[in-house]
Amino acid sequence: MVETLGVAVIGFGWMGRVHTRAYARVAHHYPRLPLRPELVAVAEEVPGRAEEAAAQFGFASATRDWREVAADPRVRAVSVTAPNFLHREIGVAMAEAGKHLWIEKPVGLTAGDARAVADAVAAAGVQGAVGFNYRNAPAVETARDLIASGEIGTVTHARIRLFSDYAAHPEAALTWRYERERGGSGVLGDLASHGADLARFLLGDIVSVAADTAVFVPERARPAGATAGHSRAAGGEPGPVENEDYVGCLLRFASGARGVLEACRVSVGEQNNYGFEVHGTRGAVAWDFRRMNELAVSRGTAYQDQPVSTVYVGPGHGEFAAFQPGAANAMGYDDLKVIEACRFLRSVAEGTPYGATPADAVRSAAVLDAVVRSVDTGAWVAVDRRA
Repeated sequence: MVETLGVAVIGFGWMGRVHTRAYARVAHHYPRLPLRPELVAVAEEVPGRAEEAAAQFGFASATRDWREVAADPRVRAVSVTAPNFLHREIGVAMAEAGKHLWIEKPVGLTAGDARAVADAVAAAGVQGAVGFNYRNAPAVETARDLIASGEIGTVTHARIRLFSDYAAHPEAALTWRYERERGGSGVLGDLASHGADLARFLLGDIVSVAADTAVFVPERARPAGATAGHSRAAGGEPGPVENEDYVGCLLRFASGARGVLEACRVSVGEQNNYGFEVHGTRGAVAWDFRRMNELAVSRGTAYQDQPVSTVYVGPGHGEFAAFQPGAANAMGYDDLKVIEACRFLRSVAEGTPYGATPADAVRSAAVLDAVVRSVDTGAWVAVDRRA
């Protein structure tokens, strides 16, 4: 017996569309899932955008006020894809209204914000999921299993990188992303939050950090109207960029391994260059998001001059079989959000968390808070490891 679950999406920029498409596709890839999402409501404060979303995707109702979603008895689960400064207020309100919550990272501006949402979810007894989508890639899950099995020996050191050029153009509009009050951190919250989650997912808790940040494009033009994505605003009134374009961070893991986390939003020549390399005492494993369905693996007993092999993930790895019939058939970014949607809905159906949770968001945010303190003090800083 398949049950219908009324869902809503709050915030309808690019990520709101991604969540909506994931809801629409999830039954195609997971036909045995006992819940089928029904698009009940969409909320977006930009005039006309919610109505456009309803017309295009089939939401039953549209509003500019997200509070109407909290009060709507038809809605049992909510996707929050609004700007970062709204995450805490909306996330807490939805949990307190008894709605299951699928919320985008970084879940607020600080670890305190993420903890408030996690606490609200726990107190309400609802399920919570967080948009750390890169951990859902079958190759990443395979890498985690390979590391845990000891195939590359004891992990010694790792590098996690997230380089992009989405803010490299000097005419990129001065949106909320570049403001402390509404965006909080810059590339820390946007990209390094994924890096912190990947590091923890693969290698366990991070116990301390030493970091540096920089702003390379210190001024941008204010947009004349509503924006979506990474719009340009040539000729607008200039304003200061208040948060970092770049972060470089040394990591110490509870296991004793060492790491480097580096992220930048103004890397000219880099388009979504996200990935990791993990080295152990007997081998290594590496992943590049741009070749999402491959792993570079070195294992054996040679140690020196040991070759690296390309492993193509297939139906036996992670959730690959829900999308493709054989190895080396490509999956894409949106597929990762379909996996995320499935795990969220499965959590609701079974009452057991699957995938990244608000507690994971708290731990990722705690790493980012420690990075900020390290930049301020110029010293190594311990990470608050409370969930």
